[in-house]
Amino acid sequence: MTQPSVEPAATAAGASAGSCPPAGRSRLDRLDRFFQISARGSTPAREVRGGVTTFMAMSYIVLLNPLILSGKDASGHTLGHAALITATALAAAVCTLLMGLVGKVPLALAAGLGVSGVLAGQVVPHMTWPQAMGMCVLYGGVIVLLVLTGLRELVMNAIPLALKHAITIGIGMFIALIGLVKAGFVHAAKAGGPVTLGPAGELAGWPVLVFCVTLLTVFMLQARNVPGAILIGIVTGTVLAVAVNAVADPGPGTWQAGAPELHGSAVSLPDFSLLGDVSFGGWGSLGALGVGVIVFTLVLAGFFDAMATIIGVGTEAGLADDRGRMPGLSRALLVDGAGGAIGGVTGASGQTVFIESATGVGEGARTGLSSVVTGLLFTACLFFTPLTRMVPGEVAAAALVVIGAMMMSHARHIDWNDRAVAVPAFLTVVLMPFTYSITAGVGAGVIAYTAIRTAEGKWREPGTFMWVLTAVFTVYFALHPIENWLGVR
Repeated sequence: MTQPSVEPAATAAGASAGSCPPAGRSRLDRLDRFFQISARGSTPAREVRGGVTTFMAMSYIVLLNPLILSGKDASGHTLGHAALITATALAAAVCTLLMGLVGKVPLALAAGLGVSGVLAGQVVPHMTWPQAMGMCVLYGGVIVLLVLTGLRELVMNAIPLALKHAITIGIGMFIALIGLVKAGFVHAAKAGGPVTLGPAGELAGWPVLVFCVTLLTVFMLQARNVPGAILIGIVTGTVLAVAVNAVADPGPGTWQAGAPELHGSAVSLPDFSLLGDVSFGGWGSLGALGVGVIVFTLVLAGFFDAMATIIGVGTEAGLADDRGRMPGLSRALLVDGAGGAIGGVTGASGQTVFIESATGVGEGARTGLSSVVTGLLFTACLFFTPLTRMVPGEVAAAALVVIGAMMMSHARHIDWNDRAVAVPAFLTVVLMPFTYSITAGVGAGVIAYTAIRTAEGKWREPGTFMWVLTAVFTVYFALHPIENWLGVR
């Protein structure tokens, strides 16, 4: 017996499916259009992988930032450790989600260590912690104002393309050095030079071995063009660290960020006691002038560190055009500026774009979807903070070194035979790691560029904004004697 024909029904079903795609496919299409995933040559899987990688590379901030902000203020008050962990995770989650949904770029934000360092070292000895957080809100408001007036984007676009490539390389060297130091591979030398291999001219301890194995694993996977090489390396390194810690028992204090093991329960309730604890005014002996100098310092740190990071990571992600300009830059800058105020309100200090975002870009992230993934993971940290300690700092450090190596490729875009760009580029690249400051590298490059162009009789070529930047950075480098002259210090 022959079976009845089903072709008409199949055709009708096919036509129905063609006219009304499945709900899941429709949602994916909307996601793709919103984040421009296909347009930027990426896929949802790559974005998720990139977001997870970025989180794993920068999750240390949840533990490190509370340590920096653990000191006493002018009244002798200290902030609760649990509350600081909650504040750090909350601010990072909010700002990174905003960057993904509004900025739509693969950049993650968290508490800026430079800003936290200024607050802990220069600000709270003269005021209370709520007043210090008020300073963060002020500097964030100033940066937002610069963004809304278009000044910040004009400044970024005014920087010559060769210097933008140098900034990318310098950031690569900077984060590579951070990784080597965090891993214990490089130490401050006690004698014979500023730095040394290991603590005394040789590598020592199990953690640095885990770092080396993780680093080589990622490099070998990349050489084989294995997708997700960095993430696989981080997971592999974490498993190895847990095994080494359990079998070899290196002892307390061996791992820089604590032993890779679960301490107590994996779940903890967040402590929101610092949320909204902000005060304006009553800045004690500092006065208006002292407050102005501190806000200026915070603005410089937040403005140029983030600017350089956005340029570097954006260029590495292929989001910049042939002149080094990024589409939709103003939205990303607005979110970054707002991060200062958001960090102040949450009690975590000012938030800024993290150079660890480059690890996600290295995994293929090109859109804001990866930032949304990172932000959601920071949100989960509010309840699963103990789990973040499972990834040793030495393992995350390997990812930073890998990205530093990848960002060196931009050296080919600089004409090293042209002294007018080669010298500023050189200063930008070397001073970022040598001074441990992105701002110092950018400033030296800008000043050198305008000075050499002037020596060539081409003083008009840098343009108005480059000359303004030169004046600003001149003040920045001379800030200490200026403060002494004004009686602020």
